[in-house]
Amino acid sequence: MSGIGTGYDLSVSTFSPDGRVFQTEYAQKAVDSSGTVVGLRCKDGVVLGAEKLIISKMLVENSNRRTFPVDRHAGVAVAGLAADGRAVVDRAQSEAQQYKGFYGHRIPGHVLAERLASYVHVFNLYWYVRPMGVTSLLGVYDEEGPALYAVDPAGTVHRYYGTAVGKGRQAARNEIEKLRPGELTVREGVRAVAQILHRVHDEEKPFEAELAWVCEESGRTFQRVPQELVDEAERLAKEALEAEDMDD
Repeated sequence: MSGIGTGYDLSVSTFSPDGRVFQTEYAQKAVDSSGTVVGLRCKDGVVLGAEKLIISKMLVENSNRRTFPVDRHAGVAVAGLAADGRAVVDRAQSEAQQYKGFYGHRIPGHVLAERLASYVHVFNLYWYVRPMGVTSLLGVYDEEGPALYAVDPAGTVHRYYGTAVGKGRQAARNEIEKLRPGELTVREGVRAVAQILHRVHDEEKPFEAELAWVCEESGRTFQRVPQELVDEAERLAKEALEAEDMDD
């Protein structure tokens, strides 16, 4: 009975006999079935990219955002339930504002990541709430330099050179492992992220690549990658895939 969760998945505060918390696992499945989100920590900044499926021809371009600024030096890309993602972003923004108001300077990346993880973890402790169905990739450029963090639905936080979450996570991680993110510039990182998103996209529905960065070129400010760079990166990604198809 414990293997399928029957009787043990009614509350997030209940462990199964083999030590599993099924509602947290279900929240992770919501992330794993969403669009792919990729993050790279390059030598001069952090690049975040999200695969957004175009669910309707009537959808306004750039309306379904997956990347959000948290503070001048930090931003988040979310995979999973978009509404949960907005709630997590609101909390991150609040933590950044409170820290700056109390200490007089911007919140360090590791502090923001740990506070965000603690907030998400609370939703795994009480029976009257459900876990957040979202994984957040946090890109920061603080006094210690660029950094990339991931916070999952359990409230676990890790620091990465490069990672991917969502439906195409495994294929994307394989592509990231072939790179050396720490030796790439952010412009090279933008092209790499665009190519990875196009490579792992396996559905017939069209998608929109949303790219954001925080880097030296942006003045250490988290912002959307300029559209001309995105267009160029997507063009090169499509040409690379077409060349591979011709070789096959």
